[in-house]
Amino acid sequence: MRKPLIAGNWKMFKTQAETRDTLRRLDELIGRLLEVEVLICPPFTSLPAARRAAAGTVIQIGAQNLHWEEKGAFTGEVSAAMLIDCGCSHVLVGHSERRQLFGEDDAGINRKLKKALSSQLVPILCVGESLQEREAERVEEVIEGQLQQGLKGLTAQEISRIIVAYEPVWAIGTGKTATPEIAQQVHAMIRGWFEGKYSSVAADGLRILYGGSVKPGNVSGLMAQPDIDGALVGGASLEAESFAALVSYQR
Repeated sequence: MRKPLIAGNWKMFKTQAETRDTLRRLDELIGRLLEVEVLICPPFTSLPAARRAAAGTVIQIGAQNLHWEEKGAFTGEVSAAMLIDCGCSHVLVGHSERRQLFGEDDAGINRKLKKALSSQLVPILCVGESLQEREAERVEEVIEGQLQQGLKGLTAQEISRIIVAYEPVWAIGTGKTATPEIAQQVHAMIRGWFEGKYSSVAADGLRILYGGSVKPGNVSGLMAQPDIDGALVGGASLEAESFAALVSYQR
């Protein structure tokens, strides 16, 4: 059985002090729950503070991005080794904001995935369509293209370590959420693509998260769907109380 994962992406929010306070409060609220994995992705500057605050808790720490090179003259970039040094176990790759605002393409995302995997980080590959692409009925085409190019050249063993997050661009930060039925349809399509491309074992083991205005009020309906294995949460992860409600959805 695939263990659910609830991941919080803090984006460009929270100082080190705010990070410490939020994680300490989150730990108080969720305790030692075993049913769900919990991951927080703070900004780079708060990673060391997050590592210290999460020590001894069930909270795992991830990063929001990485560079595909080990080191070099890449001003403003962060390497996989630096992330591991800060206590990261996971890293987001190809988030829609990186694609849209910073011009990341599938070829670069593929290189980042390979670096994350070779460095023993768990990559969360983000895929999803824009509103225009959905209205043009190109959802399957767009997402399959992102998967095909993003996962190019990876081995079956590497594929088994990847998590996929489906985040419809039109639902991120807009307050709009795909209905559980719409989300399930796309998640099932993604799982079917993995089965056809790789194997039924790869498809069955794949964890697929949903991201897009997930809140305490809609998480249970989403998580009730057979192919939704967790959530990638933005705004609702910034407050310990709302995020604790999300990770405790089964209680």
